[in-house]
Amino acid sequence: MGPYLSAARSGARRALANPAELGVRVLFYIVVLVVLVALWGAAAEANGGEVAAYSFIALAWYLMVAEASVIGTKPRLIEQIGTDIGGGMVATEMLKPISVVSWRIASELGEAGARLLCAAVSGAVFITAVAGPPPHWGALGLALPSMLLAVTCIVVAQHLFGAISFWLGDAKSAWYLFQKLVFLTGGMLLPLQIFPPWLETLSWALPFWTMAYAPARLASGHLEPWILAGQLAWLAVLAVAAGIAFAAGERRLQVGGG
Repeated sequence: MGPYLSAARSGARRALANPAELGVRVLFYIVVLVVLVALWGAAAEANGGEVAAYSFIALAWYLMVAEASVIGTKPRLIEQIGTDIGGGMVATEMLKPISVVSWRIASELGEAGARLLCAAVSGAVFITAVAGPPPHWGALGLALPSMLLAVTCIVVAQHLFGAISFWLGDAKSAWYLFQKLVFLTGGMLLPLQIFPPWLETLSWALPFWTMAYAPARLASGHLEPWILAGQLAWLAVLAVAAGIAFAAGERRLQVGGG
């Protein structure tokens, strides 16, 4: 575990060593919240104070947590992974006595954790000021570990999608697909309950709800501990799939001479 903990610490230090980037990211996050809270606040008011059984306060906390979970990660990490595979960096990392994919995931989680903390604190202050305190403190307590699981699911899934570059040499299409799936079926922009029944059913069948909807649902006041179990189950599936994909890709590089 030593190399992976060291990678996580290094990742956190990298994020904190660049306060300008953190500041811009948090500022962008707050601007997004201002727009979304105003939009959904107007929608709730026009519908008698609720949208799909979510009050304005519940929607505000939902959006705060959903956006924080996603903005904590690198938006173009999949594309970066593809560049590292094509440029030979991954082949060089294979010379180390470590699991390349585990080491990379640990490093990214260190960075993401620092960003998530900054976004969550600033978002909570903002939402409390404009909407009020969380609807249910117990559910918010569950939302905190759920946010960590959400970020972990995102980073692991990004490595799974990025592994396509071992075969295609480019991950731009995979990045575009992943981003849209998280935005829509992940519940980043709106709760799954607002979807048409067929789309809600499809969203539950995919892993992306674990990446934004899960912690946001809890933060909106719904005390549903089973959500954490669902995240853990999907995280296990994604981690195994990413490990298999990288192992197959590394064998391909070895056979092809790097």
